[in-house]
Amino acid sequence: MQTKAQRTDSKPLYFIEQSAVIKDQFSEGLTALDWQHTSQQVSSKTELDVRRALAKSRLQFEDFMALVSPAAEAFLPAIVAKSQQLTRQRFGHGMGVFAPLYLSNTCANECSYCGFSMSNPIKRLTLNEDNVSDEVRALKEKGFDNLLLVTGETSKVSVPYFKRMLPLITPHFSHLSMEVQPLEVNDYVELRSFGLDAVLVYQETYNKITYAKHHTRGKKADFNFRLDAADRLGQSQMHKIGLGVLLGLDDWRTDSVFLAYHLRHLQKRYWRSRFSISFPRIRPCEGGIQVKSEITDKQLIQLVCAWRLFDEDLELTLSTRESADFRDHILPIGFTSMSAESKTQPGGYSESSKEALEQFEISDDRPIDEITRLIKSHGLDVIWKDWDKAYNQEF
Repeated sequence: MQTKAQRTDSKPLYFIEQSAVIKDQFSEGLTALDWQHTSQQVSSKTELDVRRALAKSRLQFEDFMALVSPAAEAFLPAIVAKSQQLTRQRFGHGMGVFAPLYLSNTCANECSYCGFSMSNPIKRLTLNEDNVSDEVRALKEKGFDNLLLVTGETSKVSVPYFKRMLPLITPHFSHLSMEVQPLEVNDYVELRSFGLDAVLVYQETYNKITYAKHHTRGKKADFNFRLDAADRLGQSQMHKIGLGVLLGLDDWRTDSVFLAYHLRHLQKRYWRSRFSISFPRIRPCEGGIQVKSEITDKQLIQLVCAWRLFDEDLELTLSTRESADFRDHILPIGFTSMSAESKTQPGGYSESSKEALEQFEISDDRPIDEITRLIKSHGLDVIWKDWDKAYNQEF
């Protein structure tokens, strides 16, 4: 698989692209962007703008706006075709697979869309060493070699806890990612020494007003601290940084453009890191909300392909939040990795606790063997391991 070409001292093309965001931290640069103005820019894009974007080999922000605009929906077949072509050209015929391992559903935040919110009267569970070993064993028996660790956000499940659990996990997997509370630079550096390869920190929405409405208690209510977590990851020289917004929390088109600005800001400064984008749509959960700005299946396809055209090096992730039928059809359009047989409650694989609450409902719960057959049916190879930790060593 071609996803992991080693970086050299030659800076990629996007490093020299001009941007409105040229501050040390993205929270500073964000002040130069106006939500309403950006939304109007996207809405004003025409079919001519879309044609111009499709004709280019290297896209600017204006082109990305055109590709996510309503005007681009009429060009979906051409956008999908170009996305597929670029994906095969850059990443070959491989599809990475991974599983999320939920270590804890304990959380000190209040988030309107999440089943782990502190006010929800649910059974809380944090896995101990024996539980984690059981989960690792169960996942290895299924063939997984790429793992995403997930927790709620609380001081009880932070760096000291991770330092206890990582030695039980890292020897068994070739690549380890985390989706946990934002940490400081030194924390990320220390966790790298314990074998951590990547961290995902989703901003949920770049609209500060909407963000405040849905994050009312806990550290996650600090918009800027979360926003600048990706900068801290870059400063720690984390191998991969994962970004995303919660599609449906606010206008998905505008949020995606803001995310594009955020990505370019990070690529300019931390260009030796890899970057990935995920596309989580709001799913039903305990105490959940209704979407504010629904993104249809067709529009999600448009968005995924717009990202591929905007940046052919990006790793794009397909989640089990999506239905089995939908995943069957969109798998080859631009994605490079996908989750499979996901359990979103602690102890879900070894059944350490059948009663622990899920973070959200999984839509595609097919076993990994069936997902493997699906990937192969599209003429793709299942990639269990596409990176070796030896590449992370400095010589």
